Amino acid sequence: MTLKDKLVAQRIYLLLAALFITSLVVSNLIFQKFFYWYPVDIEFFGSKLFEISVGILPYPITFLITDLISEIYGKKRANQVVVAGIFASFFSLLIVYVSNIVPATSWSPVSNEMFSTVFGNTVLAVFASMMAYLFAQFVDIQIYHFWKQLTKGKHLWLRNNFSTWLSQFVDTFTVVGLLCMFNIIAWDKFLGLLFSGFLFKVLVAACDTPFLYLGVYLFRKRFNLKVNEEIDLL
Repeated sequence: MTLKDKLVAQRIYLLLAALFITSLVVSNLIFQKFFYWYPVDIEFFGSKLFEISVGILPYPITFLITDLISEIYGKKRANQVVVAGIFASFFSLLIVYVSNIVPATSWSPVSNEMFSTVFGNTVLAVFASMMAYLFAQFVDIQIYHFWKQLTKGKHLWLRNNFSTWLSQFVDTFTVVGLLCMFNIIAWDKFLGLLFSGFLFKVLVAACDTPFLYLGVYLFRKRFNLKVNEEIDLL
């Protein structure tokens, strides 16, 4: 690969990392709002199917990006992006914490109470959920590369879905449990939210498989990569 191609690959890697970090940080800031999607009128464990946090919406993007980086740039680069995302999340929490403790003016459009209602639970809950997310992402990357080595770079759909399913279950179970532990939601919602959240992520993982195929195809065509070949950045 020429130096010019490596520089292009480096810029694309930075863009993917930026998308990953943005999705991760935003999902941690908006998670306290819940929405519903009722494609079918079914209840599981006392909750309507797909009554889930809006924080779940950008999460699947993070797993798609780490799978794409794992496939093209390798395991080491994928882990680096995850660590950078965790650092960015903790830094954003520090900003939120400081913003929450400084007093609002009498004419501020957002009062102290309003700000605390939206962001007050963020620091403690997200700090704990970040540990779960870190573990889930590393599980995803490990399983992805296990299947990649086992299949010699073939059957992309297999490692994309199998790695995401297990890691998303770990993440969903832990995050919903933490929301209940911190009394953000009631315990009687735990099983329903766990089932809805995990099933939603499984469906999204299945839907994002064509996008992963497309991304891998474009990379291989642009940089003349063979099956199972990775880009070695500068």
